[in-house]
Amino acid sequence: MPNPGERPPRRDCSEPESVAPRPREGRQAQESHDGDMPGLCPPQLPPSSPAQILSMAELLETAQEISKMTIAHEIVVNSDFKLQEVNLSSNSLEKRVKETLHKAFWDSLKEQLSASPPDYTHAIQLLQEIKETMLSLLLPRHSRLRSQIEEALDMELIRQEAEHRALDIPNLTMYILGTMAMLCAPIRDEEVQRLQGVTDTVQLLREIFRVLDLMKMDMVNFTIQNLRPHLQDHAVQYEQKKFQELLAKLPASLDHTTEWLRKAAAEISSSSPSHSEVHGSPAPLLLGAVSGSSATPNPMSVLNQGYMNLLHWEPGIAEYPETLLMDQARLQEVQLQVNQLTIIAAVLLVSSSVCGSALFGSPGFVDRLKRVTKILLEGLPHTRFQEALVDISNHVHQEVSEALLQLGYPAFSSDKSASLKGQIRSIAEKDNRVRSVIEQRIHSFLSLHLSPGTQNSRSFPQGLAPIQEELLEVGHRFGNVIYHNRQVYGPYYQAILKKVLPQVEPEAGLDSF
Repeated sequence: MPNPGERPPRRDCSEPESVAPRPREGRQAQESHDGDMPGLCPPQLPPSSPAQILSMAELLETAQEISKMTIAHEIVVNSDFKLQEVNLSSNSLEKRVKETLHKAFWDSLKEQLSASPPDYTHAIQLLQEIKETMLSLLLPRHSRLRSQIEEALDMELIRQEAEHRALDIPNLTMYILGTMAMLCAPIRDEEVQRLQGVTDTVQLLREIFRVLDLMKMDMVNFTIQNLRPHLQDHAVQYEQKKFQELLAKLPASLDHTTEWLRKAAAEISSSSPSHSEVHGSPAPLLLGAVSGSSATPNPMSVLNQGYMNLLHWEPGIAEYPETLLMDQARLQEVQLQVNQLTIIAAVLLVSSSVCGSALFGSPGFVDRLKRVTKILLEGLPHTRFQEALVDISNHVHQEVSEALLQLGYPAFSSDKSASLKGQIRSIAEKDNRVRSVIEQRIHSFLSLHLSPGTQNSRSFPQGLAPIQEELLEVGHRFGNVIYHNRQVYGPYYQAILKKVLPQVEPEAGLDSF
């Protein structure tokens, strides 16, 4: 049995990796009939035709391509993306089935090894899998260690030893543990060291597989971290190419995107700059106004209006645009945060008007009200804001009463207390004036993040100062998602808007996406 040899460098995030492979090339995207389309892979919008029937093999291939595209997109836009161990619910059917099957396998292995003479059939298969896993964790430069593993876990020799009842599994597992200790990331040192004290052969093999699974996950996350800069450099071209391939297979895959932009165009066309933010629900934000006349919207303003409409999207009313499906969860999280910030700012504004500047100017008072409101809204969908605002009104009143007592001010009268609680609870109503004003101001501020040149604006509309830190964070997240989406799908939006806005002039903004 050879010695493990020198320990290779730790596989941590600071270690440089060899050049990451380019994403595997798919079949060539169809050429566009529109010669003025920009990009490496000019998009071709599918003609209106009956849905194409795909074979099972084509469906599986399409699903696989979508999965690859989604993973690449997630790595690029989510800097915290990494694989994590799956923790199934203790009472879930999946967990019970998994535990039953695993127990049956390991009980069978124990019976085989306890037999006289021992049966090494399953043990040899496990050793083969352990060998392949350890080899998969090696970097190209680990040629010496690769040779050592090949020699130490020579499967032909192991089979011969098993036939002659000379297989020494404990000795092999000691070598395996030594090699794992060299290959694992520092975070797994304790796990591997603990295995040294396991004396039962079957239990040890089981634990080796568990820790090797963790090491494989570490390796994948290490690869993701090193691959991210490369993907960021090529993400736009890669996603455009893959999306064009999907369009070739699924001709109707831009129907919802077209409807989304058509609705935004109708809103812009029917709106007037005279609309005031106090008229209730958010009016279309006239970003870019109109092109040439009041009848034809500017294409950029239509796209921006479409993006802003995502912040008050109602599930079930319309289908999400296909070009934004990979970011739907992220945008819905932004939408939820915007709704929560709207309620928080409205509660603070109402409380300020009732309590007066003297109380609101006391140190820490606004922060306490903000913290209480935020905690009571945490994790709640907008459909439950009404019941949450009942609790919020009671807690705000309690905070106000305690502050008045500490500052030596007279307590609120019953009428004033009822007014404070009533105004806070009325914020739950969609047509509440304060809520509508705050919502419009937040949306106006976030609309600045649709254009890269204005993302760093620090000018906050009146009433939003208490939530400026959270609003900046939300604006940054929203702007990053929209910027990447515009980069990838801008050519497709251009092609759709040429049909939706047939009267638009070429210089009206189509080529500025």
